[in-house]
Amino acid sequence: MPADLVELYQTGKSKKYRDVERSPELYGGFVRAVQIMNKAENTSVFQGYSFLHYEKLKHNYSGVSSVRLSNRFVHRLLFTELDDGIEIQLITIDDTHYGNK
Repeated sequence: MPADLVELYQTGKSKKYRDVERSPELYGGFVRAVQIMNKAENTSVFQGYSFLHYEKLKHNYSGVSSVRLSNRFVHRLLFTELDDGIEIQLITIDDTHYGNK
């Protein structure tokens, strides 16, 4: 996991993700998503959590998957999956994939 996401997860603070840090809803969604990912044996588990809106992305984001941090915001946690299991490598939090509406 990138250092800025580790910092956000462990301390609730991050210079890069101030919007997530300052929103209890976004920060709570981030922590909840990471906890679910850490416990999951495979990505099919994510289908049982409809609020995550798990999906494999296409086009410019081919090879990347995402989960939503909150139903009210466009912020998504982007990550890669490995074929030989559930080892998830978190990449970033992105609030531009679907555009800001």
